[in-house]
Amino acid sequence: MSAHEELMELAGKQIALGEVDGAPAPDPVNEPMIRHWLDAMGDANPVYLADGVAPPAMAQVWTMQGLGPRQPSPVDEIMVALNDAGYTGVVATNCEHTYHRYLRVGERVTATTRFAELKGPKTTALGEGYFATWNVTWYSGGEAVAEMLFRVLKFRPKPKKKPYPLKPAINQDTAFFWEGVKQGELRIQRCGDCGELRHPPGPLCPSCRSANRDHVVVSGEGTVYSFVVHHHPPVPGRETPFVVAVVELQEGVRIVGNIVDCPVEDVGIGMELRVTYVSIDDELTLPLWAPREP
Repeated sequence: MSAHEELMELAGKQIALGEVDGAPAPDPVNEPMIRHWLDAMGDANPVYLADGVAPPAMAQVWTMQGLGPRQPSPVDEIMVALNDAGYTGVVATNCEHTYHRYLRVGERVTATTRFAELKGPKTTALGEGYFATWNVTWYSGGEAVAEMLFRVLKFRPKPKKKPYPLKPAINQDTAFFWEGVKQGELRIQRCGDCGELRHPPGPLCPSCRSANRDHVVVSGEGTVYSFVVHHHPPVPGRETPFVVAVVELQEGVRIVGNIVDCPVEDVGIGMELRVTYVSIDDELTLPLWAPREP
């Protein structure tokens, strides 16, 4: 039986249990807890304490378990099984409350839990995972007073990339360039007075010496102006051989970068290139160059 089949079989068993009773609330609804809640929430409505009723959103407070031994829930076994299957990440996605009436001071509530659904595997931005849904109902004297639908995504975290050892220097002159790379833009510095483009970025225009500067987003297409094939010495985080090229952009500026997606022996002067953005690790994206035509 596959891991998925085992998870779905377990979910079916937990669903079949229906509502599972929890322990009664350790304390009845009381004014000190209501007062603390109102202070914490910044709720100045005097009606609760004046009328001896609890804010409806406090329903979960009365039956929260402390740090001591926990009463088992039909959700626990599902969570353990998902963790064991590698779905160790968790993020809440839905929490919907329904209130039937106010709880009054002196009432003691009991919560029941019903596991409702396990859906997956689903592909999400966080990684592959399962959506688990359960319902909690609070009762007072056998009367349902509040309900909560709660849903979480249990996902398998994506493996983190090993940090790239060669980090570019980023300062006030170059920050705009690297911010553009993160957004998939190739930004080239432009003189704010004479309009000349320049790269690498710098504090002063080499033509008119102006310190006034901005940038433009260029096409990201160019040709090989010159290149070398690096064989030795070894470079941390890179496999040799690799190509380092001076790329002449259509806009006339030259920029240095690695050529990828192409055998080193096929690289030549004048080869047409396009920029491609590659995530090197969890923090660094680099603009690299690939043949314009595959």
